[in-house]
Amino acid sequence: MRLVGLIGGMSWESTAEYYRIVNDEIAARLGALSSARLLLSSVDFGPIAAAMKAGDWGSVREALVGEALRLRMAGVEALALATNTMHRFAADLEAECGLPLIHIADAAATAIKAAGIRRAGLLGTVFTMEEAFYRDRLRERHGIEVIVPERADRLEVDRCIFGELCRGVIDPRSAARLKEIAASLAEAGAEGIILGCTELPLAMRDGDLAVPYWDTTLLHARALVDFMLEA
Repeated sequence: MRLVGLIGGMSWESTAEYYRIVNDEIAARLGALSSARLLLSSVDFGPIAAAMKAGDWGSVREALVGEALRLRMAGVEALALATNTMHRFAADLEAECGLPLIHIADAAATAIKAAGIRRAGLLGTVFTMEEAFYRDRLRERHGIEVIVPERADRLEVDRCIFGELCRGVIDPRSAARLKEIAASLAEAGAEGIILGCTELPLAMRDGDLAVPYWDTTLLHARALVDFMLEA
């Protein structure tokens, strides 16, 4: 089994889900006593979240590269980020560490294309929804068009993520509002909704709408297992 280095803690709520899913999947594929060869580098999200809010992305990049280099020194064969937003630094991590990064958007794209869909809605942090790094990868590498909510709805999704889900709070009223925002994307022509923040699956479940959700936490965790078990 190949060794994967996972940078997590952003937030720890979803990172715990990664660990559970990866090990459940390994056990299902190899037998009940099998578990994953996984090195987890869990960061303190407080300073990173503050730097994000201040627009100090240089400090965030430096912190993530430092974690990735420590994982490389520990002998991992690939890197993964247990967060969608931090994939804005995917190319930096690969360049600095010389290791492949198992990209969360590629994992989502594989499932979307398998469903024969070419137009998807995207929910996530404001950074993921508004910046180009995520949408461009889906469009340029996979031919998937992405639409996002209106500005006020983007801010509400971001508030739910940072103000509640990252803190382990699942408010039924916020969950209902997230569902309404997802439904508005479906009405705008999205054939499915990408849950493009690893905390969103804590409050949203496939089957909420007439169109599918793509749980990036689940899909990415399975992609890590695929890498681990490749010959």
